[in-house]
Order: sequence, then structure tokens, then C-alpha cells
Amino acid sequence: MTKATIFRWSLFFYPIMNKSLISITDYSKEELLQLIDLAYYFESHPEPELLKNKIIASLFFEPSTRTRLSFETAIQRLGGRIIGFADASVSSTQKGESLRDTIMTISLYADLIVMRHPIEGAARFASEVSRVPIINAGDGANQHPTQCMLDLFSIKKTQGTLENLKIALVGDLKYGRTTHSLVQAMSNFNATFYLVSPEELRMPASSIQTIKDHNLKYYEMKNLEDAIPEVDILYMTRIQRERFADPLEYERVKNSYILHNHMLDGSKDNLKVLHPLPRVNEINIDVDKNPKAYYFQQALNGVYMREALLAHTLGLK
Repeated sequence: MTKATIFRWSLFFYPIMNKSLISITDYSKEELLQLIDLAYYFESHPEPELLKNKIIASLFFEPSTRTRLSFETAIQRLGGRIIGFADASVSSTQKGESLRDTIMTISLYADLIVMRHPIEGAARFASEVSRVPIINAGDGANQHPTQCMLDLFSIKKTQGTLENLKIALVGDLKYGRTTHSLVQAMSNFNATFYLVSPEELRMPASSIQTIKDHNLKYYEMKNLEDAIPEVDILYMTRIQRERFADPLEYERVKNSYILHNHMLDGSKDNLKVLHPLPRVNEINIDVDKNPKAYYFQQALNGVYMREALLAHTLGLK
């Protein structure tokens, strides 16, 4: 067997070292700021040839609208090609194929894999068996680092800075992977956190410990209206029915917080309302006309940030 043959077989059985994005903590503070600058660049400088001859696999084992479509938009705007699936029911997992075998196979076809999975830790496992980089598009109730990056970009665009801000995180803080990632990221920027939730959906101890480790102030609250006048960013989240094992528990908390337009009276002039979407009824549609509502622009920002993440992960920018 020649050395060239041995090398080719080694590529098949052993993953190439790569820089995946699994957790927001994979990036330093400096890298977070560099990626925000890169998103600004792509917003004003489209590069339709950047991903020419690159194939990106989009594997969504769990439903998604904004994350999946904004990634696909970003890929096509950069000139890349997409393979994959938006529904795990059409994949070989329905035949009993393991996640390991799925990832090992598809990593032979693509230059990068974007993956969402309902099981916590699935993205980390995928990165350990893949020959190509993995971008975590959400793994269960654990992490959503690309949403976090577009949130940081949105906060920077609306506030002019990430430093010394007061942020209210509202709703499902127990299962809300977007809030877990955002606490980790904003702890780099001397944030003060207002954690507004029902008792059953309090922020996990691990996220509270992150805040404490950075010697930051935080307040756990149950009344939304007490937090609104204090903060620069009001980050609303939906109560996620799909995360509840007990339907009765969901019924008890599903309407815990509903933001109405009049509730923003007396809030700071610079306040912006963010939401990772989709919303159910936690933001009344009368808020949409308020200039402080930013969640649809936030969704558009996801395209620019995901362009930046694709380019960065592939070493193209």
C-alpha cells in the first residue's frame, strides 16, 4: 500500500482538526468583536464569489425557520452550494442510522456542516467525528451560539457599544438556549443582568455561576414591569412548549409575560426590544409599531452575521 493510499484512508477514519463553533465560549472577547466587525463588512460589501466551489451541509434534525433560512440565504449570497435536509424524517436516521454515521458520511460530501439537533451535546459530539468544521445551530436547551452572535451584533448596532449595558432576559430562562449563550457572551462586557422569569423557569445555576465568576451584578425578578425602566436591552423569549416533559407545567407558565406597547412608556430612550423569534404571544403586535421594537431587524442581522461566521470558520476572512 502506497503512502498516498494510507493518507487517503486516514482521512476517512480520522477527523481532520478543524475550528468548529459549538459554544459561544469557543470565542474570546477579541474574536467576538472581530466577528461583529466582519458582519458590518458583509452588510455593506456583498461577496458573491467568496464561497464559490464550497458545499455547505445544512442538517436540521429539529424544526427551524429563521436560523435555517438565514444560513441558506448567507450561503447563497456568498456563492456557495447547499446540501442537506430541513426535516430529519427524510434522513436515514429514520432507518436507525446513528448520528455518528450520519456526520462521518456527510462530512465526506461538504466543506462545512451547519447542524441543529434536539439533544444537548449533539453538536460537540458531531465536531469530534466530523472531518470538516461544525457550526452549532442549536443543541437542545444547551447553546445557540450563532443566535448569540447576531444578538451581539444587534446590541452593538443599537447601543453603539457592548460595554456596561443593562440587559433584561425575560421568559424561559431555564430551557432558553439563546439566553444561556447571551449570558456567557455579555459577561465579557461588564453587563448587569435582570433575570425575569417564573420560579419554574429560573436561569440555571451554571449561568448564574458565569455571572458570579465575572463579579457582575444580577437581579432575579418575577415582575417584568419592574425591570423595563432600568434596562437598555429588553430580550424577550417565548415559553417553549417543546422543552416541557409535563404538559401541565407548560400550561401553568405559558402566559407568564406578555409585553404590550403601553408598558414601554417611561422606558429609556435607547431601549431596544429584542426577541430570537418565533414569538407566540409574549410580544403583542401593538409593540411592532414602536420604534423601540427591533426583533425583525435583528432577524435580518442574522444573515450578515452568519455570512461572517461561514467565512471565518472556513478561514476565508
